Amino acid sequence: MDYRRTFRTAAVSFVDLVSRLPADRWDGPGLGDWTLRELIGHAAGSALRQIPAVLAAPAGTPAVRSAVPGAADRPAVPAVGSPEGYFALARTVPVDLYAAAQAASARDARETARLLGDDPATTVGELAARATQALAAAADEDVVITPAGAMRVRDWIPTRTFELVVHGLDAAAAGGVAADFPADAVTEATTLAARIAAAVGDGPTVLRAVTGREPLPDTFSVV
Repeated sequence: MDYRRTFRTAAVSFVDLVSRLPADRWDGPGLGDWTLRELIGHAAGSALRQIPAVLAAPAGTPAVRSAVPGAADRPAVPAVGSPEGYFALARTVPVDLYAAAQAASARDARETARLLGDDPATTVGELAARATQALAAAADEDVVITPAGAMRVRDWIPTRTFELVVHGLDAAAAGGVAADFPADAVTEATTLAARIAAAVGDGPTVLRAVTGREPLPDTFSVV
């Protein structure tokens, strides 16, 4: 599967979804404590807005390392070798580091939510265009700094597609509109979810659930 194509198609579909969200839902519930605007802010910030800055220079360059919270203290060599490894890392980091990462994510969600302004669809469309242009100029083997550590572009970008699809579905549910992500993007995100489950030891639980053997436990999540 072409990770570049799935990212582009997911980004286009996410912009279309944002354009269809009802105006009277933006300040209503989104996900957890987030409003719908903050949920879109989180997805647009983590999966679109940060991409040009992260891809702009080789790993280890100060401009890149300062663009990602916590990156300055991480090594500039590939530390995470797969998309599932990115998400699985959250199960192993110290509690205080995980809490700090969550707090940074919440701040970015609120900041990006404010930047959406009165025309969120146009703003998100511009962010998507910049992200896809930046990706077009990056090589598969380029090493970039992410919140999880240094990763190759080909391993990191699928985690951004995952964010777009998962939070796109969240936003569609909160906004009461239909989600319309392409099959290849949904397939990539679903496959990654299964790989995350296997990486963190929940593979058998997920396999039994999707084959109708037994339901998933309450509040179960692979991330």
